[in-house]
Amino acid sequence: MLADELSRSEAELDLGRASLLIAAEEYPQLSVDLYLARLDQVAEEVKDRLANETAPLVVLNDLLKTLYERRKYAGNRTAYYDPRNSFLNDVLDRGVGIPLTLGIVLLEIGWRLDLPLEGVNFPGHFLIRYSGSEVLLLIDPFDKGKIRFEDEAQQLLDQAYGGAVAMRDDFLRSASKRDMLTRLLTNLKGIYTKISDDRRALGVVERLLMIWPTSPTESRARGILLARLGRHEDAARQLEAYLRVSPSADDRGHVQDIVRELRSGRYDGDGGLE
Repeated sequence: MLADELSRSEAELDLGRASLLIAAEEYPQLSVDLYLARLDQVAEEVKDRLANETAPLVVLNDLLKTLYERRKYAGNRTAYYDPRNSFLNDVLDRGVGIPLTLGIVLLEIGWRLDLPLEGVNFPGHFLIRYSGSEVLLLIDPFDKGKIRFEDEAQQLLDQAYGGAVAMRDDFLRSASKRDMLTRLLTNLKGIYTKISDDRRALGVVERLLMIWPTSPTESRARGILLARLGRHEDAARQLEAYLRVSPSADDRGHVQDIVRELRSGRYDGDGGLE
């Protein structure tokens, strides 16, 4: 169960398992252990090829070749917002994904190989950092594992924002496993909200609340989605809870109006998630 996995400490939390448990919401028959074994298999393939070679940069180089040249993993540039790009089982089956899910694949296999890798919540483009004893490198999991030095990060920002955003140190801070799971779920929430799939969006929000139970943003989003789905009593209670923990919220008046409409039976489906 996802809740059980999320109850673990950061060190014990299994990122790959948690990502697959998120995918299991869409694929109830998904075999989590089968897909974890596939990550094991890739790691063993790299070990077998390198025999007794354990130099971290050599191992990293072979891992990147294995994923991007031998197994042909790639960023999905033609259908970036396809929700399958956010489900780890689909990424492993199809060999395409977004920076985050390709990064999770790289991290999970790299950790099995004892590589010093960590996620980086870079704006607009998730990255992987190799923290070696002599060198720090950034790896772009979306661009065939391309390697950059940290002082080249501004180039990535310029690609994403056309030169409008200047590099800051906090853009390169490490991402915890919960940060990565939050980013994964937030991506899915945005996709489902855009296509007005309220049922799936609600499932995603409820999983975000497993990670951040006191989040006002997700509390409000859950209330609005419940209302849209016709669960007016549940929605009113959720939005009242949101108002109690966010007494100074900018949208307080609007949310109070929605609650009154829900309580009086006059709710017409209005009320955005943002």
